[in-house]
Amino acid sequence: MQGSSSSSRHVLAILLIILQITSSIAKTFSHKPYHTKRNTEYIRSSCTTTTYPRLCYRSLSIYASKINTSPRLIAHTALLVTFRASKSTSRLMRKIVRTHRLKPRVAAAMADCIEVIDDSIDELQKSIGEIVRIRRSNFVLIMSDLQTWVSAALTDEDTCMDGFSGRAMNGYAKMMVRKRIVKIAHLTSNALALINNYASSQILD
Repeated sequence: MQGSSSSSRHVLAILLIILQITSSIAKTFSHKPYHTKRNTEYIRSSCTTTTYPRLCYRSLSIYASKINTSPRLIAHTALLVTFRASKSTSRLMRKIVRTHRLKPRVAAAMADCIEVIDDSIDELQKSIGEIVRIRRSNFVLIMSDLQTWVSAALTDEDTCMDGFSGRAMNGYAKMMVRKRIVKIAHLTSNALALINNYASSQILD
């Protein structure tokens, strides 16, 4: 009888452990969809304040778990996305210059565009480095710097697009480069809007 009683207690203990594990797993999965939905809804709502909300949401929603509901993190992530797209565009333009026999005017426009996009990349990189340094004591100063640098990056991208205007600039180079430049200009515009939102919120997280 004693052995039977001991065995029953052992089985009961195992069942209690299984019940606790099952309950813990259920809680994990029940909270995850809520948090994911909350984060993506925050991104969608934030993106409505940008000039290109669909692009904004599409480019940032995959980082919902990282962004959470943070004005700083959504602005930071927008800068990172724009920086990576700009670097990719710069590499593409250099490849086109190396591998295609461009007309002199197209080659000159491409060289000018590479230069200003590299300036834009520098400004975005500075912004990414500074946004992580924000504290209450330097919030206003750093936000002012971010707005200045990202505005300058947007101007650089507009300058690049202007260089490819005109019928004489038609062709593969213009088609490939202009499409990329338009996209990074839109991403930069969105990043600037999210930075402005962050500046207005004055929320430190």
